[in-house]
Amino acid sequence: MPLHNGFLPREGFKADTVLKIIRNTALNPKILLPLLLLAKYTKKGENLSILHPLAFSRIKTLFYISIARWLNNYFSKGVLNNWVKDQYDWSKEIVLITGGAGGIGGQVVQLLAERNVKVVVLDIQPLTYTAGSSVHYFKCDITSPKTIAAVAAEIRAKVGEPTVLINNAGVVQGRTVLAARERDIRFTFDVNTFAHYWMAQEFLPSMVKNDHGMVVTVASVAAWVTVPNMTDYSASKAAAYAFHEGLTAELKTRYNAPRVRTVVVNQGYTKTPLFTGYYNDSPWLMPALEPETVADAIVRQVLSGNSGHLILPAMGNALPMLAALPSWYQYRLRSKNETIMTNFAGRKVVEDVDKFYEAKENDPEASTVLVSK
Repeated sequence: MPLHNGFLPREGFKADTVLKIIRNTALNPKILLPLLLLAKYTKKGENLSILHPLAFSRIKTLFYISIARWLNNYFSKGVLNNWVKDQYDWSKEIVLITGGAGGIGGQVVQLLAERNVKVVVLDIQPLTYTAGSSVHYFKCDITSPKTIAAVAAEIRAKVGEPTVLINNAGVVQGRTVLAARERDIRFTFDVNTFAHYWMAQEFLPSMVKNDHGMVVTVASVAAWVTVPNMTDYSASKAAAYAFHEGLTAELKTRYNAPRVRTVVVNQGYTKTPLFTGYYNDSPWLMPALEPETVADAIVRQVLSGNSGHLILPAMGNALPMLAALPSWYQYRLRSKNETIMTNFAGRKVVEDVDKFYEAKENDPEASTVLVSK
């Protein structure tokens, strides 16, 4: 399963494609600089710049913008990686991913496995694909720190110490604030937020000790905008996003581990069973993503060995700015999107949340109630 390298994304010709064309042409200093040099140092170029002063002025403006953009990317990458380099030997690294039995996580596992990277999958569901010898599956309830610790000991004995942690597992209930029961809300936060802490507390110390490793947090664009029937989901993803920000700062200021990388992923609606029935009201600006598209981006970033912030689709970069817009516009946008979850019928990771928590209360080691993919 190769990484997608086509000009058009899997989702087809969308707003992202237009942005890509602009970035590669009108905002590309490799194209603009030669044009400016020709205009300044060749007779024909000088004549054209005199005959078309407005066009020449706009080219200069675009060049300055492109340089500012390049400098911004350069300094952002440097700061995110604390201006220190690190080497990853992918024949020795071990990637651990939660929720890797299917969906986005399953695609990530398969992409890494095909590159002969050792992958450890933690999930309460069985694998939905055929895994090679480099994939090691462990059934694990990631909402339980005790269970994580027990499984971690088994992982270390059978596979080794993970050097990359991808917190990917997620659930969505699709209920309103008043319709959601205590255990529904608790389960959402247990998986989408608290599990990030439990996994980090178990596997991060080794990374800190060796000043080498990576923690990937799969959040969502829902961390930036909350719509009806997604309040608990958005809140849990906003918390996961804050977890990433705090962890990134602590690695440098508290743990003296500047080479431990952090990556956060804010992806839009992705066509997985988890979001069946989700209504996409902006297919041009915010197209429904294929799971492979998100997995491609995650794998590329992980293999780069660098910290980063992935926002998919690219138009999602505008969403954090909503907080700076007038309240009337924010309120109108959230209310307008009330149709998104009207027909939601997403797959439930746990068949019966009540039985799930009753089993934990009665016997912490009890098996989780599962449903098929």
